[in-house]
Amino acid sequence: MMLEIQNLSFSYRKPKMELFNNFSLNLEPGNIYGLLGKNGAGKSTLVYLLVGLLAPTAGQVLYNGINVRRRLPETLQDMFIISEEFSMPDLTFNQLVKLNAPFYPNFSHDDLCTYLDIFDMEPGMKLKSLSMGQKKKVFTSFALATNTRLLVMDEPTNGLDIPSKSQFRKVLAKSMSDEKIILISTHQVRDLDAILDHILIIDRNRLLLNAGVGDIAGRLSFKMKADGSQAIYAQSNINGQMVVEPNRGDEEETMVDLELLFNATLTNPQGIAQIFNEIK
Repeated sequence: MMLEIQNLSFSYRKPKMELFNNFSLNLEPGNIYGLLGKNGAGKSTLVYLLVGLLAPTAGQVLYNGINVRRRLPETLQDMFIISEEFSMPDLTFNQLVKLNAPFYPNFSHDDLCTYLDIFDMEPGMKLKSLSMGQKKKVFTSFALATNTRLLVMDEPTNGLDIPSKSQFRKVLAKSMSDEKIILISTHQVRDLDAILDHILIIDRNRLLLNAGVGDIAGRLSFKMKADGSQAIYAQSNINGQMVVEPNRGDEEETMVDLELLFNATLTNPQGIAQIFNEIK
């Protein structure tokens, strides 16, 4: 099972703006991918292309060998998307579940109860009365309970307070399995750095980084230094310079600082590409 993006091109007509041109990428099961990029880099557009809600001008996206744009039942029942913004019907959550769960053959009511419990939410609540953060929590609970093998989330932590972000990380980790692909598009990297295991950084048509967190930790070091003049990237703070340097292999691996990695990749894409032998 794999999600394949093959030679994808996409442009908006008004205003005329090309976001992707001959863009290719494969996503494999057993990974939680973090899709990072600046505002306007094409993250949300790519998310909608992946699940067939937008039509590419060229190329295709294949899920289990089937073009997602065909929107076939066998594909739709095995994928779920949580958009950044969504509205809820004038129903109770139980009514929403009763109406929508039958579309997903692997839906688990036991899993749903587990996720709602972690989020401190009740199944009988009226959806229209919920805050945005509460809506995010119940919708995330439903999405995970569908047990689709592809789950795509666009800015899922927007609207969540600090305790809720911790709950979100817990339910996501609990739901993960070797058969699933989870893709999270976000700019709030510090909310998710502990659970992501593969990083994708895009800047419109360019895939600047495509690497596992373990590979990143093996190739780069993230540390505080008095002088960052020789680093791939340096960022000043009150204690000196936070730097990204090549890991020469003679020192212990450091924790991957996703915010620092993101800034380094956008600021010095050639330097990062050389480290990963991917000259763009």
